[in-house]
Amino acid sequence: MIEWIKAARLRTLPLSLSGIILGSLMAKWKLNAIGESWDLWVFVMALVLTLLYQVLSNYANDYGDGVKGTDKKRIGEAEARAVASGKISAKQMRNAVILFSVLSLVFTVLLLYKAFFPGHIQAFYVFIGLGIACIFAAIGYTVGKKPYGYMGLGDIFVFVFFGLVSVLGSYYLFTKTFDWLMLLPATAVGLFSVAVLNLNNMRDIESDAESGKHTLALKMGFKRAMIYEIILLQLPLILILVYMMASEIRSYYAYIFIILFLPLMALRRRIMEVKQPKELDAYLKQVAIMCFAMSLLVGIGLNLIK
Repeated sequence: MIEWIKAARLRTLPLSLSGIILGSLMAKWKLNAIGESWDLWVFVMALVLTLLYQVLSNYANDYGDGVKGTDKKRIGEAEARAVASGKISAKQMRNAVILFSVLSLVFTVLLLYKAFFPGHIQAFYVFIGLGIACIFAAIGYTVGKKPYGYMGLGDIFVFVFFGLVSVLGSYYLFTKTFDWLMLLPATAVGLFSVAVLNLNNMRDIESDAESGKHTLALKMGFKRAMIYEIILLQLPLILILVYMMASEIRSYYAYIFIILFLPLMALRRRIMEVKQPKELDAYLKQVAIMCFAMSLLVGIGLNLIK
């Protein structure tokens, strides 16, 4: 059981929850403003489903990289990956991927039934399609003959699913509306998520080159990937600030997320000083927590507005 928990990579879970938390809490603020109710059970079910997607993704990545031999040459936390180390067999991990795919699909249907029936049947079917796309995206990063993670497309998929789909989708679950301004906070979460992936790929840049995993970081090279990383970390809080100003929000409560500017600036500086790829492993969790903190502070701040 301990090996399965390790393979689930719990430190990735706060990042996966960030978009759902932000989109849901922003929807709560919008609904409160017009006197409509916000469904707590939809929120809880969305969180559970997101965790299932993330564990599915982690198990699928463990399986895909394990059978391809990618993890055997990796450093840091990757040395403990279950399939590569033999602690969990490839067959067992494949079965786990199948199990979590089924569980994810079942919970997708349950959540969407709760959120959209009986008044929004069309949205139900559209979101079923999105849910299936999420499952395929979780698996397809490293599994299959042409996994997109091995072709340098991981950044795009992470931005779309962790950012746009997560924030805009959860917002729509409650409000049944699309707000163009929500693209700003959705992009903020997406950029933070890509920043975590890029750090991971920069850490593994040498072993990925040996194993043929052509990530975007590998294609750019370490120095350019570092510039890319700093840009990714520079923009999210600015985008949230632009959203607040564009929405003409004047309450001080809504701006409590600004307290993250200084620690994020310090984090960027420490990352820029790294010379050896393996040293980046320590910053993966810190960037993920920064994204999680931003989502909480923005969501809570908006809901404190009287």
